[in-house]
Amino acid sequence: METVHCDPDQFRQACSRFPTGVTVTTVMGKDGLPQGLTVSSFTSVSLNPPIVLVCIDQRSHVLSELRVDQCFGINVLGIVQQELSIRFSRKKIDRFSDVSWYSGVTGAPLLVDASAVFECRTAALLPAGDHVIVIGLVLQVASNENEPLAYFNRCYGKVAASNS
Repeated sequence: METVHCDPDQFRQACSRFPTGVTVTTVMGKDGLPQGLTVSSFTSVSLNPPIVLVCIDQRSHVLSELRVDQCFGINVLGIVQQELSIRFSRKKIDRFSDVSWYSGVTGAPLLVDASAVFECRTAALLPAGDHVIVIGLVLQVASNENEPLAYFNRCYGKVAASNS
């Protein structure tokens, strides 16, 4: 394997220059309680069949709840849901305490008023450095006209839409 000479701080800074949406990945835990975490590494992979992926830090307790063939949700947060992004990124709190959610068609916990929700079944878990790539086959989707929450240069913002 080739030796990597990339400075971690410079890498982190360069990555922060790429604007992303903000999602919360959710799953029903083995104990029957909803679990979730903020994830900005989300992308569509395939239209046919519909496949998406999220990347989750190997140290995340939520990762231990995700298994192949299990259903999970990806909630695209709206501009008014910045506090949910912060809440679901914190450690050692009940992230779902006082949070409005519902069970989707697959049983995955989904956040009320998200701009979009994807209900998925885990197709694969692939180790990638200090993260795991979770590949999900999309079983159900819903979206609305709520403005999405954006993240850029370690700051929250909104997407400036243009129809021109």
